[in-house]
Amino acid sequence: MLLPVNIAGTVQGSTNQDIKMFSFNLSSQKWQNRVLLVFAPSVDNNKYQQQMKLFDWHQNGFTDRDLVLVRVLATDKSYANGLPIDESSAANLRNRFGIDKENFRVILVGKDGGVKRQDTTPVEATAIFEQIDAMPMRQQEMHERSRQ
Repeated sequence: MLLPVNIAGTVQGSTNQDIKMFSFNLSSQKWQNRVLLVFAPSVDNNKYQQQMKLFDWHQNGFTDRDLVLVRVLATDKSYANGLPIDESSAANLRNRFGIDKENFRVILVGKDGGVKRQDTTPVEATAIFEQIDAMPMRQQEMHERSRQ
């Protein structure tokens, strides 16, 4: 499973330990992070389980690409990089992309807020990484990081 990374702009209210659910707003990620949305009916969904296995061992790849993993589940808790998000945030994401609760979908949203990829079956993390790495903004990021 992926470890939590900074998802700035998603926490509302107090930051003490009593807060269990967080609000996740896709627009708060714009120009900060790429977002990979995985929609599924539940954690028991076969496609969802396959997808999560394909992401195992790729945490560094997610981190290097400023990629936030958001798991939007209909009958279970939803998460953004391991942090639980509230029901209204999950419902808003489903509505925004028109994903029914019984459907599986993987959607990549770029830093510009645009949809870059949609899959209806599990997809290899490396295929997503290759697509991101070919993007002009990612090319610029890699160039800048190599100069530091």
